[in-house]
Amino acid sequence: MANTIALVGNPNSGKTTLFNALTGSNQHVGNWPGVTVEKKEGQFRFQDQVYNLVDLPGTYSLGAFSEDEIIARDYILQGHPDVVINVVDATNIERNLYLTTQLLEMGAKVVVALNMVDEAESQQMEFDLDALSKRLGGVQVIPTVASRRRGLDKLMEATVTEINAPLRNGATSISYGPELDVKLATLTELLSIGDLRYPGTWLALKILEGDDSAQKIVLNDQVLRGSEELGAFLKEVAAHKSELELEIVDGRYRFVKEVTSGTVLRPTEAVRTKTDCIDRVVTHKYLGLPIFALIMLGVFQLTFVIGEDLLGELFANGVEYLSLLVAGGLEALGSPDWLLSFVSEGIFGGLGAVIEFIPLIVMLYLLMGLLEDSGYMARAAYVMDNTMRALGLQGKTFISMIVGFGCNVPGVMATRTLESRKDRMIATLINPFMSCGAKLPIYLVFIAAFFPSYGGLVLFVVYTLGILIALLMAKIFSETLFKGETSHFIMELPPYRLPTLANVIRNMWDNVSGFLTRAGTTIFMVVSLLWILAVLPLGVEAYGPESILGRIGVFISPLFKPAGFGNWQAAVGLFSGIAAKEAVVATLGMVYAGVEEGVELVNAIRGAFTPLSAASFMVMTLLYTPCVATISTIKKETNSWKWAVFAAGYTFSVGWLMAVLVFQVGTFLGFS
Repeated sequence: MANTIALVGNPNSGKTTLFNALTGSNQHVGNWPGVTVEKKEGQFRFQDQVYNLVDLPGTYSLGAFSEDEIIARDYILQGHPDVVINVVDATNIERNLYLTTQLLEMGAKVVVALNMVDEAESQQMEFDLDALSKRLGGVQVIPTVASRRRGLDKLMEATVTEINAPLRNGATSISYGPELDVKLATLTELLSIGDLRYPGTWLALKILEGDDSAQKIVLNDQVLRGSEELGAFLKEVAAHKSELELEIVDGRYRFVKEVTSGTVLRPTEAVRTKTDCIDRVVTHKYLGLPIFALIMLGVFQLTFVIGEDLLGELFANGVEYLSLLVAGGLEALGSPDWLLSFVSEGIFGGLGAVIEFIPLIVMLYLLMGLLEDSGYMARAAYVMDNTMRALGLQGKTFISMIVGFGCNVPGVMATRTLESRKDRMIATLINPFMSCGAKLPIYLVFIAAFFPSYGGLVLFVVYTLGILIALLMAKIFSETLFKGETSHFIMELPPYRLPTLANVIRNMWDNVSGFLTRAGTTIFMVVSLLWILAVLPLGVEAYGPESILGRIGVFISPLFKPAGFGNWQAAVGLFSGIAAKEAVVATLGMVYAGVEEGVELVNAIRGAFTPLSAASFMVMTLLYTPCVATISTIKKETNSWKWAVFAAGYTFSVGWLMAVLVFQVGTFLGFS
């Protein structure tokens, strides 16, 4: 049976880079049992042995303030990994060792990967690794540079040694002060009579720290619940909760200072790094936001220049050639007309209209991945902090919004890292306004039809509008539904580094493969169902207003006439988009392919829309009801169908109002 290694570390410590370096492509992503936070696992071979590697959520501590912290904590204590590799950022070792201290309190087997030592060396930092290891109670400290695979063999040798070593009790080396140490010993003794799932010393420490979840664990034990002596002790603890918590935190930092004193050497004068020089500009109080806007505009322009001009036409021709090839083959086999119609109009007319835009989607995710891997996207959250705080939120909320650019589902899931319920709820409800990758084909086909010379600019305006509407709704929610104080924003900015090509390509492929998976499953099923509705009942004109699909479209289309697109095809497209946003383009491609055989979707759209109604349609698709998967995720995150239904309803209202506003104001100004 393969040994299991848990990987834990602060955000931006290089933990994911280390995970990717060890596992390569032999990894998979799922969800932790009962929650929607991602669980990444992989396998690798070392010295002819196979090891399982579990990448725990990045976290600064192991308390119970966010879902990520609880998952990491409970897996280490109850998942029984054979060893924990703690990834520590060498350039910020003091802050990172706070988490190491908490691992020692658990009594876990730990190996420290002192990562990014090359960057520490560039800052003229030096480490006495032997002394550092001794002060950590014998924990092996291995210098690594995960992005270059430097030190990984030594790290694994140390990990294997630790797996085979007896369990050490690292918690005994940490003192929280004479009085608190006595309280800890007393409480540990009182807890020893219970049948607990957690280590007694660690549980006692968490109770003294004021962890309510730890106290619930104790009181759920029948024997401990009946102990009068324990009850009296807990009342005394409750009376001094804040003081005890501060004493424990101070004790941890004293321990970290003792560990690093004389073992971590820094130059007497701080070395000015390239990161410091760049940050003076890109995080400037006044220049930060304009620079962020210009960078994003550049990303969208490059997406069109490379993805559309160089690759788009080639890919579109390939899809068209494949369509003709398949149709010719089916005709040669004497296939029935309905099958030819389904393949040419349903599959290639619908799915083909979506797949044609893959080159642009690939380029956008590649460029966004380069920004993220370079360390810049963390600055975006920092730059946005003042704006977010003015809206009653904190800068960290913007991170979940950025994640939503890829897909709203992980964007909503990313809100779990926010400490306060207010921040989590607002971030969850505004995330659907972020332009996910599934909406991208909709924008692209309308840009190709009406705004081909301004593709990057139009895309930038659409994405920016989504952010602005999200911020506006955040302010409204902060003042009405979710009043309360804004939580503090604590985030470390990683140093700038050259992006790792393998990481960028892997992240791009994760997003694109998800897009292709949806195209082959959800969108295929939606298009198949819509094709059936478009050709029934028999005897009426297929793809016409008298078909079942046409009747549905005709029934709901008056709702959208004030927004300028009252044609039934547009109404059906929006309706199908609730299943999956890519289905909007797939549906339009199918219905127009059926009506006008041989006419490209772009040309068909030019005949059915005007530039103004096209703009209002893009605004509608940007803002209206999120897909079913996102609605389901909102339900899971809020544990309430009420908020899921509310999110579906209010986003539709906002989308409709904004689309009508764009069209009516545009008409008034003479743009119709």
